[in-house]
Amino acid sequence: MPTSTEPTLRRENDTLVFSGPLLRQDAAALWPAALRAIAGARRFDLQAVPRVDSAGLALLAALAARAGGRVEVSGTPDGLAELRAAYRMTPTLAFADAR
Repeated sequence: MPTSTEPTLRRENDTLVFSGPLLRQDAAALWPAALRAIAGARRFDLQAVPRVDSAGLALLAALAARAGGRVEVSGTPDGLAELRAAYRMTPTLAFADAR
């Protein structure tokens, strides 16, 4: 795991592996690499992500939508569960049915 606090992204088979915090100041910097890597991705590995804020969740949700709507997410960084609940998102980062 990198010792830097800068977030990173790499592709392993059908998985996007994130590391470092996914926070407002860094989310936009990951976007270009994430767009290049998203085709065919089915899993997001967040095990090396210590914390996510709303901008990080927006990044993940946008990527999940580009990946076809539902991805398997592994790892539970601080903030993820609370933000998913606040935005009524499923564990696969899709928006829950409002019914």
